[in-house]
Amino acid sequence: MKKLRNATLLFLIKKSQGKITDICLAMKKRGFGVNRWNGVGGKVDDQKETIEDAAKREAKEEINVSIKELNKVAELSFYFPHNPEWNQMVHVYFSENWQDNPEESEEMNPKWFAVKELPFSNMWPSDIFWLPEVLKGNLLKGTFIFGENDVVQDKNLSIVGRGWE
Repeated sequence: MKKLRNATLLFLIKKSQGKITDICLAMKKRGFGVNRWNGVGGKVDDQKETIEDAAKREAKEEINVSIKELNKVAELSFYFPHNPEWNQMVHVYFSENWQDNPEESEEMNPKWFAVKELPFSNMWPSDIFWLPEVLKGNLLKGTFIFGENDVVQDKNLSIVGRGWE
C-alpha cells in the first residue's frame, strides 16, 4: 500500500479551570474542505520541513498566528477509495500558546466556538467521532474510510493515552 501523505491540523484552544472551554475553528473558503469548519493546516513539504514546522507555517498562513507551543493529540488516517489522491495521515495538534489574534485570510475565516456548541453539521462527518474525545484529554489513533459525498463508511478509533493537557 502506498505511504500516506502527511498533513497537519491545528486547533487553538482556551481553558478555564483546567478544562477546554473554547476552540477556534476556521471556515474553509476554497479548495479541499471548502464550506466546512475545521482547524487550520495542510500538507507537509516532506523535503524541507518537519510535521510540527508545517503546522506552525499553516497557522501563520491561514489565520496569521504564530504558534509558540504544540501538543499532539491524534494521528488520523483518512482514506477516500473513490479519490485516492486525497488519502492522508493527519497529525492533529492543540495549542493554547500563540501570538497575535486569529485573522481572516484568502483561505480561512476563523471563529471561536464554545466546546458545547460545536457546529458538527458543518464540519467533516468524521469530526463528531474523534474531536470530542481529544477535547476530553484523550490521545487518539484512528482510521476513517469515506465513500462518495464524504459519508463515513468505516472507522476505527483507539484511545492510546491520556494527559496531553
